[in-house]
Amino acid sequence: MTRTAFIAATTLAAAIAAAPALAQDLPDLEGQEITVAVENAYPPLQFVEPGSGEAIGWEYDAMEEIAERLNLTVNYATTSWDAMIPAVSQGQYDLGMTGITIREDRAEVVDFSAPYMTSQMVMLVRGDEDRFDDAESFAGDADLQMGAQPGTTPFYVGVYDVLDGDEANPRITLLETFGAQVQALRTGDVDMVLTDATAGQGYVDASDGALKLVGEPLGTEDFGFIFPQGSDLVAPIDAAIAAMREDGTLDALNRTWFLDYKMGE
Repeated sequence: MTRTAFIAATTLAAAIAAAPALAQDLPDLEGQEITVAVENAYPPLQFVEPGSGEAIGWEYDAMEEIAERLNLTVNYATTSWDAMIPAVSQGQYDLGMTGITIREDRAEVVDFSAPYMTSQMVMLVRGDEDRFDDAESFAGDADLQMGAQPGTTPFYVGVYDVLDGDEANPRITLLETFGAQVQALRTGDVDMVLTDATAGQGYVDASDGALKLVGEPLGTEDFGFIFPQGSDLVAPIDAAIAAMREDGTLDALNRTWFLDYKMGE
């Protein structure tokens, strides 16, 4: 374990130990093996730590806690964002996680867990950006370019809440991952990307001033795990999430990954 991962782990353990110990009646799944699809491109929820190559993050810690409470054996499989929802819907994986916004259209093909986190959509820009400072001024300058990952909530918010509702708008540069969007932002190929405040603040904290957030939040979104429709895992995992919220574990995870842990230290 790296020094930063050790600090995060020990901080989390101390925070959880300090939370009220409440008796929870959770099902015992008797070591059932499940395969969880991950993307590892969404810090601080899940990412590969620079230097160590270790996959870590809020969602990994949450899933470890859920697995312990329910007596599950978890295996991880890395896939792309584009493939994750279709693959889970077809039963290739038992569960998917990568900061997935709970939406009605997605609920037509997968089942969602109860929300485990609520975040706000924000604008991520370069640290020296001074041409715009909110969605309106970005939209008003035809020379400005937005990076987006097709099919994601930030893509649709950018199309319908920032720009003109045209999904083929040439001001949108389509990129395959959020990491690629941030790289394009850094190099000047795009001028703004939309992200939830969770991931955006993680990138800002790690950027040493190269990135910043601007403007007011553009609405809120709830994150949930996804399952094949009719999955027997939804109810027990919902129960575990409820227990973790009640006894302070979710708050402890938030403190660890959004306050105490700084990527790259």
